[in-house]
Amino acid sequence: MKVSLEKWAARNYDPPPHIDTLRAWAREGKFYPPAEKVGKAYYVDEHAVFSKDARRRLVHRIAA
Repeated sequence: MKVSLEKWAARNYDPPPHIDTLRAWAREGKFYPPAEKVGKAYYVDEHAVFSKDARRRLVHRIAA
């Protein structure tokens, strides 16, 4: 199930990061699975994780 960045952050951080920070993370691909932009809002899987290197390795992208 997809949730908004704000809801995801409220569940995972106390206090949650600012929405501008969350949007930057989404643009930079720091969520796995990646965030999805719908209109002006970003949504992530409720079990998504933040990682400085969240992008899948090339070998995994090719195999998919």
